[in-house]
Amino acid sequence: MKKELLDKIKNSIKENIIEKKIGIAFSGGVDSTLISKICSDLGYDVTLLTIGFPESHDVLFAKEVNHQLKLVHHVLEIDSHTFQDIVIKIRQTIKTDNLSWNENCIAFYYVSKLAKSLGIDIVVTANGIDELFCGYNAYRAAISEGESKILEVMNSKLDNEIKMMKAVNQIASEFGVRIVQPLLSSNFIEFAKTIPISEKISDSEDLLRKHIIRKLASDVGVPEISYTKRKKALQYGSKIHKALLKSK
Repeated sequence: MKKELLDKIKNSIKENIIEKKIGIAFSGGVDSTLISKICSDLGYDVTLLTIGFPESHDVLFAKEVNHQLKLVHHVLEIDSHTFQDIVIKIRQTIKTDNLSWNENCIAFYYVSKLAKSLGIDIVVTANGIDELFCGYNAYRAAISEGESKILEVMNSKLDNEIKMMKAVNQIASEFGVRIVQPLLSSNFIEFAKTIPISEKISDSEDLLRKHIIRKLASDVGVPEISYTKRKKALQYGSKIHKALLKSK
């Protein structure tokens, strides 16, 4: 099953990313590190892109993981003095009070800005893995209600993610950058849903989750500190969530 999963990920990447020079939104977590390793192995010219406030989790952890991964890596540290101006700009552009959407759009504003400064037009993300492989805590609550509840949560999260990434691309377009999510393609979603839930989450006490993804990451050479790390969402790892709440 891991081999088939790897093949499907590779196919989805090759079908959705024609350009060879790409950036990858990189936190050092298992999802972005797995995508980075696979893209590199496929022969793409990969540059890892990390954003966050100085000394934030993502900035420090991404550097630690890439010390082993050894790919080209650039970091943009967020300037707290201009952050509020960016927050206002994002809110005026996407026009939603959804906190998660605003946080992600702010994060990808900085990712796109970094990509543009490096002459990179395509940024690849691992979005879709948390939705399809039970990465969120919501799946722990859902599993006690059975597989149908898991699928209900999954479909809701996928729908939200696909819509949110359209807003993200609206923000990225300011820099002439396109954000690509190969694992949110309809073909990959269809395949991922056929993988047994037991390969993704064990029970309501499962704090790690995404087990088949973590096993695959180990197989392809992702550093152990990455594939054994518990999820930390982009907005928290970058400290954007904390800064955004302070700015209100």
